Amino acid sequence: MASAALTPSRVTARMQWTVLILLVISVCINYIDRGNLSVASIDLKKALNLDPLHLGYLLSAFFWTYAGFMVLAGWLIEKYNVIWVYALGFFIWSGATALTGFVNSFTMLFVLRLVLGMSESVAYPSYSKIIAAGFPEKQRGVANGLIDAGSKLGPALGMVIGGTILANWGWRVLFISIGVVSLTWLIPWCAIAPKIRTHELGKSQDAPSFREILSKRDAWASFLCLFCANYAWYFMLTWIPGYLLMERHYSTEMMALVGSLPFWAVAAGAVLGGWLSDRWIHLGGTATRVRKTFVASGLLLSAVFLLPAAVVPGQIMAMSLLVTATFAYGFFSSNHWAITQTLAGPAAAGKWTGLQNCVGNMAGVAAPTVTGFIVQRTGSFYYAFVWVCVNLLIAAFAYLFLVGKIETHQWRGRIAK
Repeated sequence: MASAALTPSRVTARMQWTVLILLVISVCINYIDRGNLSVASIDLKKALNLDPLHLGYLLSAFFWTYAGFMVLAGWLIEKYNVIWVYALGFFIWSGATALTGFVNSFTMLFVLRLVLGMSESVAYPSYSKIIAAGFPEKQRGVANGLIDAGSKLGPALGMVIGGTILANWGWRVLFISIGVVSLTWLIPWCAIAPKIRTHELGKSQDAPSFREILSKRDAWASFLCLFCANYAWYFMLTWIPGYLLMERHYSTEMMALVGSLPFWAVAAGAVLGGWLSDRWIHLGGTATRVRKTFVASGLLLSAVFLLPAAVVPGQIMAMSLLVTATFAYGFFSSNHWAITQTLAGPAAAGKWTGLQNCVGNMAGVAAPTVTGFIVQRTGSFYYAFVWVCVNLLIAAFAYLFLVGKIETHQWRGRIAK
C-alpha cells in the first residue's frame, strides 16, 4: 500500500488536484478584484458625482478589454507555457486593483478597469487548458464545478469582506488592501504549478487555427449560449449590490451580509451540479445527455424563480427567490465549460475558450450598461429582471437544440499525423 501511494501516476494526480485548488483560490481572488467596484459603487457614485448611466459605463469598462483580449489570451497560452502566462496576468490585475485605491477621477478609474479586464482575460482560457489536459471527462464536472464555485465565492466574500472594509475604512483602503494581499497567491503558484505536466501545457503543435474552430457550428452555438447566460451572471455581479441598496433599501452593512447569499447559493449549486453530473457519467450516462440536462434545467429554473424575485414586496421572500434562482444557475455554470473542453479537446481548449469567452463576455459590457439605462429611464429594476430572464431562456434553447453531440472534434492537424 505504501508503494502504491508513491507511484508516478498517483503523484501526478495529486499534483493536478493541488494545482486545481490553487486555481480555485485564484478565481475567487479574480472575482473579488473584478467585483469590488460593485461593492463600492454607491460610495464612488457620491465621490465622483456619477449618475446611473455613467456608473453603468464604469461597471462595464472591465469587460471591454476582458472580452477584447480573450482571443489574444487563447493564442498566448497555446504558444507559451500556460503556467507563466497566467502568473503574469495575475500579477498585473492584482497591481491594477491596488492602484485603484489612489484614483481621483472617473477617467483614471475607467483606465484601470480596462487594464484589469485585459490582464484577467488569461484566466478562463488557462483554466480550460489545464483541465482539458489534466482531467478525464468523468472528472471535469467536479473540476469545473470547483472553479465555478470559486468564481461565485469571490463575489460572496467580496461583499462580506469588502462591505466591512468599506463601512469602516472607506473605498480607497478596500482596493489597496485587496490588491496587495492578492499578490501573495503568486508564491505557492510559482513554487508548485511548474511541476505539473509542462509537456502538455506548453505550446500545442496540434492546435487548430482560429478559422478551423470558427468553421464549426458547435463553436458558434456555444458562443451564443455563453453570451446569454453570462448576461444574467453579470447583471447579478454588477447590479445586485446597487439593487439591494436602491430598490430594497438595505443598509451598507446588511447589503454586505445578505447580498452575498445569492453568490454562496451559486457556488453550492455548482459543486453539487458538478458532482451529480460526473456521477451520472460514471454510471453510464453519455456526456451529451448529462451535460445538456444540467445546463438547460439550470437555466430554465433560474428564470422561473428570478422574475418573481423582482416583484414580490417583502425583502425575505424576494431574497429567498433570488437565492433559489442562483442555486439553480449553478447547475448550468458547473457544466458548460465541461462541454467546451470536450468539444475542443486539449489541442483546441485554449483557443476555443478564448473565442467563446470573447463573445460571452460582451455580455459584461451589455448587462451593466443596459441595466443602467433601464433603471434611469424607468426608475425601477423590473424590466431589467425581465430582460435577464429572456436571455436565460435563449441560452437554454441554444444548448438543447443548436449544440450537437458532446464529443471531441477531429482537427485537421491531428488527422494529418
